Amino acid sequence: MSANPQKNRATKKRVTTNRAARRVLAAAAGLATVGALVAAMPATAQNHGPAKGHDRQKPKTVDVQLLSFNDLHGTLEPPAGSAGNVSEKQADGTVKAIPAGGVEYLATSLRTARKGHPYSITAAGGDMVGASPLLSGLFHDEPTIEALNKIKLDVTAVGNHEFDEGAVELARLQNGGCHPTAGCFEKGKKFKGADFPYLAANVTSEKTGKPILKPYTVWKKNGVKIGFIGVTLEGTPNVVTAEGVKGLKFHDEIETVNKYAKELDKKGVKSIVALIHEGGAPASSAYNYDCDSPGAGDGISGPIVDIAKGISPKVDALVTGHTHQAYACTIPDPSGNPRLVTSAASFGKLYTDTTLTYDLRTKDIVRTSVKSANHIVSRDQAKAQDMTDLIARWNKLAAPIAGTPQGYISADINGRGATTLETPLGDLIADAQLAGTSAADKGGAQIAFMNSGGIRADLVHKASGAEGDGVVTYGEVFTVQPFTNMTNTITLTGAQLLAALQQQVSGSNEASPKILQVSKGFTYTLDMTKTGAARVITDSVRLNGEPIDPAKPYRVTMNEFLAGAGDGFPAFGQGADKLVGASDLDMFNAYLKANSTPTAPLAPPAADRITIIK
Repeated sequence: MSANPQKNRATKKRVTTNRAARRVLAAAAGLATVGALVAAMPATAQNHGPAKGHDRQKPKTVDVQLLSFNDLHGTLEPPAGSAGNVSEKQADGTVKAIPAGGVEYLATSLRTARKGHPYSITAAGGDMVGASPLLSGLFHDEPTIEALNKIKLDVTAVGNHEFDEGAVELARLQNGGCHPTAGCFEKGKKFKGADFPYLAANVTSEKTGKPILKPYTVWKKNGVKIGFIGVTLEGTPNVVTAEGVKGLKFHDEIETVNKYAKELDKKGVKSIVALIHEGGAPASSAYNYDCDSPGAGDGISGPIVDIAKGISPKVDALVTGHTHQAYACTIPDPSGNPRLVTSAASFGKLYTDTTLTYDLRTKDIVRTSVKSANHIVSRDQAKAQDMTDLIARWNKLAAPIAGTPQGYISADINGRGATTLETPLGDLIADAQLAGTSAADKGGAQIAFMNSGGIRADLVHKASGAEGDGVVTYGEVFTVQPFTNMTNTITLTGAQLLAALQQQVSGSNEASPKILQVSKGFTYTLDMTKTGAARVITDSVRLNGEPIDPAKPYRVTMNEFLAGAGDGFPAFGQGADKLVGASDLDMFNAYLKANSTPTAPLAPPAADRITIIK
């Protein structure tokens, strides 16, 4: 041992320190070597997550598929005539008509689209039922609800046509039970109702002040949560009979969606989609028109534009409907950020496929990653067998009524599928109503009007089915006029009559004119180069060649919807001396039977009663 203990302790301390330093340097060198080796490895060989057997790094986002459609209107079989076509823009700029639709094909399209998507939601924008063809309408739309259950619809908003038979019937469609007057349609089977929720956030009971159905629902899977708020257009009472909306209040779409978006946000639901039964119109009728492309103008016009601009940025996308148009556009939200707005035409001819990128940390949609496109429900694909079986089952029940011949036509008589403001089928229906109410004891009508929106299809000369060419069956007539509105004959002064004509193209109807179809003998001119009421050239209005006298009374027939001031015609609501006649459906069938035979079928009217200046 050293004679100097202090020196020995100092020497020992230096040795220990040097050893520690060498260990640190060696570790650093080792780390540098490993780092160099890792850097030299190919990117695919570098493991950025933990070793196998440990928790891997979780993904930051997942893609949620949103499939949507709207305005099915109980159209289970492929829609006939031009109403069953989709317009597709070709590479050379031309537009091609492609037959589409039918639930056998819609089911196949949706099921195929879902493959490979673990997060997939199917939603709808309202009017799933109502104004339905006979196959569904005859059974109060139970077949359509059954089909939507099989398709696995997750949620839908109510539309205006969900109120055609009133709130009690809508509740039955949701909750199930046999029809209160028609009973159960299949022996031993009780209608079970919709497996999916109908949302009616802006429809409240006058008695309770509360929504008549759920205002919203939340879709959940593996921690992913997406809220859906459903509303119909505030103006539903203007497009549904008074009886259908009795006891109900319809509220502002923007205020309602914003109210429930705030409520969902407070509950931790940051991703929200609004299902809105109101829509717009793109500049092109082609389903694949890119309304966001340079030079495409303002994308879409119509009521949905202002609605979209007013809805809270908390809402990430809008699925819309009502106008039967096809679009997938962006409209800026109140913060100025683009937000997706879609619509898939009508009658199941299209579906929209939207990718919503969901951030697992923020629980919100990454708006910049949202993509969407409409797709044709092609009739070239395989039919879904369960839908074929469903249609066959209900057709068997409907057959005794549906196939009964009512009359004969010599060619297609276009209504819903017509591209003109005055349509051949519209004139024919007006003629039928005039014929059924012109006798003194039936109302003494001199003029008849038909609203274009009440004409739901074309009369097709060569229809699919067992009947021969030119035969018009009860089922086909029902598809054209499914509402079974009662006809009303009322007295209007000439001044009120002129006011009604002006209301077609002014006030609430100025932006989207609602042109009345007129009976034979009534003529006038519309100058669409002008604006508002000035579009009606009053001096041109004639009845059997004679000018309309503002002070003179006239007997006028229309359906009960129009007589109740529906569709923005308050002048009709001022009518006096009302006489209720047969239903529009019965009147049309009677006219076909009385005015057509196999050897003398009805020809399409010329549709020349309204002269239109463009």
